[in-house]
Amino acid sequence: MDHAAVLALYDRDMREGARPESSDARVERTGSVVRHVGGEGGWSGVLWSDLDSADADAVIAEQVAYFTGLGHEFEWKLHGHDRPADLGRRLTAAGFTADPEETLMIGETGDQLVDAGPPEGVRIVPVTDRAGVELMVEANERAFGHDGSWLRDLLRARLAADPDAIVALVAMAGDVPVSSARMELIPGTRFAGLWGGGTVEGWRGRGVYRALVAHRARIAADRGYRYLQVDASDQSRPILERLGFAPLSTTTPYVYTRQGGTA
Repeated sequence: MDHAAVLALYDRDMREGARPESSDARVERTGSVVRHVGGEGGWSGVLWSDLDSADADAVIAEQVAYFTGLGHEFEWKLHGHDRPADLGRRLTAAGFTADPEETLMIGETGDQLVDAGPPEGVRIVPVTDRAGVELMVEANERAFGHDGSWLRDLLRARLAADPDAIVALVAMAGDVPVSSARMELIPGTRFAGLWGGGTVEGWRGRGVYRALVAHRARIAADRGYRYLQVDASDQSRPILERLGFAPLSTTTPYVYTRQGGTA
C-alpha cells in the first residue's frame, strides 16, 4: 500500500468530499474549509481545511462565529498532517479543548479476508431492530464503562434513515452480549469506517475483536470497498498493527462550546 497516495485519497474522499450524515444535515465548502452542519441532535464540525500561517487565525474565528451563530457546539477534527503545523495550538488559543489523540489507521479489505471466526461459544449477530440495539448498547457500556445513550440514539437514527449505510454487529455468548462493533459505508468512496469494537473484560484476548474485523471486511469487500479506516485508541492500535493496518496520521477532536469559547 502506497501510504502517501492512500492518505491523499482519504483526504479527498472522506474529508473534502464528505457527505451529510443525515437527511437534515448539510456539508458546506467555504473558502479553504469543509464543514458539516448537523441536523437536530446531529454532529457539527470542521472536516477539512487548507490553511497557512497567514490566514489560519482569521478562518478559525470565522468558523467560531458561524457555528455559535447557529447555536451549535462543534468540533474541529484536526489531523496530524494538516497545515499549518501549529494549528492545534491556534485552536487552543481560540477557546477549543482537545480530546485525546487517536491514530488514523487504514488497511485493505483483501488483507482481512481470512478464516477468523469467533471463539467457541460466541456468535456474531447483525443488529437490525430495537432489541438488537439494546444488546449492542449493553455490550458497549460493559466494555467501555460509560453511558451508551449516544450509541442508542445513533443506531436508531441510522437504521431508520439508511440501513444500507451502516453495519451493526453484536457478539453473543449464549444470551449475553460480550462485544459490539459497527461499520459505516459511504457511497461513492473506497473507504469503510470501522467503529466500536469494544469487548467486555473476560472475553478480551480470545479473538472476538479479530473476528469482528474480519466479518466487517467481508461485507465491505462484497460491497466494493477497498479500504478499512479506523480512528484507533492507544489500546486498539497495536492489535490493528498486528492485523496489517498502517498508521497514516493522527486525529484529534478540538471541541468548542459556547461556555468554554471566546465568542
